[in-house]
Amino acid sequence: MTETTETGIEVYAYRHAPWYLLTRRQLRRLGLSPGKGRQEIAAEIRWRRGLRVAYLFDVGRAERVRPMTKAQARALDAAMRARRTCAGCRVVQDYCIPTSRGMCVPCFTGETVVDDDTPPPW
Repeated sequence: MTETTETGIEVYAYRHAPWYLLTRRQLRRLGLSPGKGRQEIAAEIRWRRGLRVAYLFDVGRAERVRPMTKAQARALDAAMRARRTCAGCRVVQDYCIPTSRGMCVPCFTGETVVDDDTPPPW
């Protein structure tokens, strides 16, 4: 089942797109990217009566993803450590702290005692 939009982009039903058309996530899983704005959207898939849309890119025109530099890796590590650090007890947890609470589960439930003299881990 294929349609065409007003702009000429083909529209496929969910799970009916050809094998060579992939989403950004599928390309990334293969170590590819559509390119920095150089590849046009080849098609789209729609599901849930057209309420959900995903854009598809041609795998043949995709480019290899550049490897991460050491500085980028350090910045990513620091950002993830900040997301895992509790604002209440300043302990780095094994999970990302929910932004809705802003603190770890023990602090949120009142199970930990906060020592205000502890310096932040960053």
